[in-house]
Amino acid sequence: MALTYRCLIIDDESPAHKALASHISKFDDLEHSGSAFNGMEAIKLLNENTYDIIFLDINMPVISGVELMELQPKRPLTIVTTAYSDFALSAYQNDAIDYLLKPISFDKFSKAIEKAKIYSSGNSIKKEDSSCEKVLSIRVSGQMMNIPLADIIYIESLGNYMKLYSAKLNLPLIVYGSLSSIASEIDSNNFVQVHRSFIVNVAKITSVTFKSLTMSNNEIIPVGRKYQILLDSFFR
Repeated sequence: MALTYRCLIIDDESPAHKALASHISKFDDLEHSGSAFNGMEAIKLLNENTYDIIFLDINMPVISGVELMELQPKRPLTIVTTAYSDFALSAYQNDAIDYLLKPISFDKFSKAIEKAKIYSSGNSIKKEDSSCEKVLSIRVSGQMMNIPLADIIYIESLGNYMKLYSAKLNLPLIVYGSLSSIASEIDSNNFVQVHRSFIVNVAKITSVTFKSLTMSNNEIIPVGRKYQILLDSFFR
């Protein structure tokens, strides 16, 4: 069975919903699975349903698109769709896959979808039949490599790439992808985002301060203020 990508459109303007829905309908493997007209509706849908790709407007009432990205770091792959060019840096800092300016041509939409598919297929979690140990399948220098999740110390965002530090290999691996694309797949019982640029393996933390963590490889990882509550939940 072919993979179908469930899509959520988040925009406060009806014409934008119609335009994006029309683009989505032209792909056999895309499904328009939800619509939200403000940030609050979007958060409710994201908490209650599963999506693969979201199309996110920036300028919305109550909660802007950038604020939604900051509040939902483990959201689906995000393609920003906006009439404003000013927020591109903030969008990419929050791991947006692409930044499309309205009116969005079908050609630009198609290219953004291809990027999303590359992010989605390049990194995936699966179970090994022999030991039921969860592994992360990543592409390194053109070759697929399986890294046990238990061996990962931390994952760092490097723009369109990520750095994964493996305890077993004792070295970092640079792979194409974003934190948002991988955060929805890894085990939230063992991994936590502590900064907009870092996800860590809780089992690999050796010491904790208010502003930083020390990991098992002696790496110092910063802790963002708004992520402190997520980290605290593991040490109550």
